[in-house]
Amino acid sequence: GAGPTPGSGSGGGAAGGESWYLALLGLAEHFRTSSPPKVRLCVHCLQAVLPRKPPARMEARTHLQLGSVLYHHTRNGDQARGHLEKAVSPGIPQFEDVKFEAASLLSELYCQENSVDTAKPLLRKAIQISQQTPYWHCRLLFQLAQLHTLEKDLVSACDLLGVGAEYARVVGSEYTRALFLLSKGMLLLMERKLQEVHPLLTLCGQIVENWQGNPIQKESLRVFFLVLQVTHYLDAGQVKSVKPCLKQLQQCIQTISTLHDDEILPSNPADLFHWLPKEHMCVLVYLVTVMHSMQAGYLEKAQKYTDKALMQLEKLKMLDCSPILSSFQVILLEHIIMCRLVTGHKATALQEISQVCQLCQQSPRLFSNHAAQLHTLLGLYCISVNCMDNAEAQFTTALRLTTHQELWAFIVTNLASVYIREGNRHQELYSLLERINPDHNFPVSSHCLRAAAFYIRGLFSFFQGRYNEAKRFLRETLKMSNAEDLNRLTACSLVLLGHIFYVLGNHRESNNMVVPAMQLASKIPDMSVQLWSSALLRDLNKACGNAMDAHEAAQMHQNFSQQLLQDHIEACSLPEHNLITWTDGPPPVQFQAQNGPTTSLASLL
Repeated sequence: GAGPTPGSGSGGGAAGGESWYLALLGLAEHFRTSSPPKVRLCVHCLQAVLPRKPPARMEARTHLQLGSVLYHHTRNGDQARGHLEKAVSPGIPQFEDVKFEAASLLSELYCQENSVDTAKPLLRKAIQISQQTPYWHCRLLFQLAQLHTLEKDLVSACDLLGVGAEYARVVGSEYTRALFLLSKGMLLLMERKLQEVHPLLTLCGQIVENWQGNPIQKESLRVFFLVLQVTHYLDAGQVKSVKPCLKQLQQCIQTISTLHDDEILPSNPADLFHWLPKEHMCVLVYLVTVMHSMQAGYLEKAQKYTDKALMQLEKLKMLDCSPILSSFQVILLEHIIMCRLVTGHKATALQEISQVCQLCQQSPRLFSNHAAQLHTLLGLYCISVNCMDNAEAQFTTALRLTTHQELWAFIVTNLASVYIREGNRHQELYSLLERINPDHNFPVSSHCLRAAAFYIRGLFSFFQGRYNEAKRFLRETLKMSNAEDLNRLTACSLVLLGHIFYVLGNHRESNNMVVPAMQLASKIPDMSVQLWSSALLRDLNKACGNAMDAHEAAQMHQNFSQQLLQDHIEACSLPEHNLITWTDGPPPVQFQAQNGPTTSLASLL
């Protein structure tokens, strides 16, 4: 820039010439920080600065402040945009901080108005000229990377985060270098670029351990690092291998909650970043713990942590409207819904599915990220209430909506189980099973999903009366599920093997399978496996002439049947049950009828 020399922007007059400006500014700030903020009065004070032809620097800063107040406190986007565009325009070098802050806010505003293509060049230009200002340079790089991420352009986002990491290294900020690298690791995990993730996480681990700085910042880097490691293991379905990492993560969050947020301002301006507030980190650690408990089949533990996390979220949402909190809430609900379907609480699961629908109605982005999961959950619910046609429609919809490989394999596995139960869909079933063949080119690296694929094969062979083949598949499942403590798959495989031995007349071997299956199922607790194994125990004992044991097993079977039947009737009579027919467009709006009982789902188009 060939503007005037630095310092000459402050105008001719001595300090006295600026006292009116400082007075108006002080008054504006007083109104802005009142509780509640007196926005109109604050805007009046700032507007009063402009007609007095203040020096250029003051004028730029005033436009920025007006734009900021209007953007944050009113719905007046047009006026906010006008002021911010003026703050960005002057070509005078010493207003850099004003220009960068205005560019950052303005691109946020453009994104809200869906003008992402206007936001990108604005940020790129600001990044280009901010290399002498480490804080803003890093912040704008993060912002543009986030914008690319929201657009699902993860390659560009990763490139920018790489540039940021290198810049942070050059300006001597190892802390922010770690933040850039961890963010990049997160995106690589999302993209399934596992070859690149491993060396990156190793490097991050070294940087985090070697960094000596503010203890809260250090621990929050460790939380970020460990969350990535834990989710990486869980994605791979390695429920047992993840335990040491998860334990470290839980200790880490306890350490953080004892540390005080002393506002020690870092000496390096490039270090002025936080990954997440402490309270958000707590919820996140609960969340990954729930994911682990659900996968491992400790469903009561999953329930306990979900309750804690949801309570904390309710409190946080009263004060903080950050969209990440709604994402946390939806993911927690998705996991607890699966737990409820297993433990035999279908009616509650259905109400929680409806809650997810309501959260998704409030945010189109949340819906586009979770639509496939929502239809998958509805499909699982349909299986549990024996509506197989609806289950098929829900899973088919979910397959159409997902690009996520693991979710795709999960849906295909469940759809195959629907076809097996229907018994007359051999053509479709063969083509599905070919796509998830655990012996050959299995599409994902998840240990858990591959074990489930063996189980589905075993189930199909059982229904076709090919018992030896079924036993081979189920023994593979058992080998894999024992290796990683996948309790539910172990219980299901044991009871199915028990059934096969019973059919083959090998009662002793059958008993050896069904007794541990029953114990495991009551530990999980898995209601349908309990129902199945109690029926098998009843028939086994009858066949062996143990009348007392047979009677006891029959009694148990009767109790489980009653519980499941009552829950079934309750679920199917809820208005939300109509959700099973929704397969298109946004989630249907639920409404209160003017007269009489609640009706639901008006817009089932």
